[in-house]
Amino acid sequence: MLVEQPRTVAGGATLGSRLREPRILAGTAVGAVLALLIGLQVTAWIMGFDGPLASLARDFVGTPKSMSVPWAGLVLALVGISARRRVLALAVAIGIDAVWVALRLIDGKPFVVGNGPTIVLAGLAVIAAVRWQGRERFNALKAVALGALLVLATKVGDVWLHLTSAVRPTVLDEYALLADHALGDPSWVLGRVLDVLGPEVYAVLHWVYIELPVAAIAVAVWQLRRVVTTGQWPTHYLVRTFLVLGLVGPLFYVLFPVVGPMFAFGADGHGFEVGNFWPAALPPIDANPSALPFDEFTPRNCMPSMHTAWALSLFIHTRRDIDGSRAPIWMRWGGAFWLAATVTATLGFGYHYGVDLVAGAVLCLTVESALRAPERGWGAFRIQLVGFGTAVFAGLLLSYRYLAVPMAEYPVAAGAIVIGLLAAVAVAFHHTWFATAPAPAIERIPTPAA
Repeated sequence: MLVEQPRTVAGGATLGSRLREPRILAGTAVGAVLALLIGLQVTAWIMGFDGPLASLARDFVGTPKSMSVPWAGLVLALVGISARRRVLALAVAIGIDAVWVALRLIDGKPFVVGNGPTIVLAGLAVIAAVRWQGRERFNALKAVALGALLVLATKVGDVWLHLTSAVRPTVLDEYALLADHALGDPSWVLGRVLDVLGPEVYAVLHWVYIELPVAAIAVAVWQLRRVVTTGQWPTHYLVRTFLVLGLVGPLFYVLFPVVGPMFAFGADGHGFEVGNFWPAALPPIDANPSALPFDEFTPRNCMPSMHTAWALSLFIHTRRDIDGSRAPIWMRWGGAFWLAATVTATLGFGYHYGVDLVAGAVLCLTVESALRAPERGWGAFRIQLVGFGTAVFAGLLLSYRYLAVPMAEYPVAAGAIVIGLLAAVAVAFHHTWFATAPAPAIERIPTPAA
């Protein structure tokens, strides 16, 4: 009896083992995500607010919390299937949404969409896992996983924001305010500027601010547009940076809880504000800052500014295509506009201090340096760059907390140091990753044996 020997690949490993490894990793990742969702749901039930699984259930059969995120997740998932199937999936999602919208309107409920893409996204996962094979199955499941992670990340983020206000009853806004004097109090400056510019500018900036995930999906779809036709995935793309930033950045909300100028020093403090200063007048310098008691529902989500980190990562990924060539002009200008508008909104709406934005930018450049061009490995160049960014990030947060008074007393020197550190990280980042055009980075997908 003849027995076929296992086919081998480079390094002596069998092709079967190469194919099983991603499945094992995928199974482990799915298990970890489920455990996280269940844990957060139980925590939410105990603490009396909506959890991620309850919110996800409403996306399927109730009123979705977000109208754009489910559609963004589905659009991202469509990069992994053929054009004909994309059209069919979109048609089904639109049809389901139309039915749910009609039922809600008949029942006197508001116009909300999002059920259709959520249902179709789940359906694509089931169909790809059960009916499709080989590379077609791999591409579809990987794209669906990215779309699902985007949706789930927003659910987890909502719960985390609730937890930040529950576990940190006091906030450090007085320290952030003093440190922000070193940067010229940009939130107060832009807050007054937006008051002069009027509601039209405010509306545009507000849309840009809240629809950052949609812009990210547009860039990601552009980066992944050739996945189906070539059968190859880039080794790095925007979604990876977005997800890692969303995992790392919010951890610092509980280490450095801050609510923002419009809450701590403005009219939206619900009685816990120091005074109604923002944006008309600066509060007096307090040489003895302290942690401020605050309410139990305002998120402590300022330090670092994740909107700045995400918008900067979007800007970085619109500079070049995945093959190293220069991105189209419309993509480069779009990324620059989204970054500028997001920074203006975060400050002009009173959501953040300038020091939050500097910390967010340094965090983005550090995380991007850890993830970018994985095929180049972890040589000294990457270790030094990530280590430098990490040290600067930690130094900034420690300075904001323990050197806030000297920063306010010597704003020119302190501001020059803060901006100089950010500039140093940015220059090192550009020199490492953008000084020369890199070779195309493509993830090779093994083809199953016949």
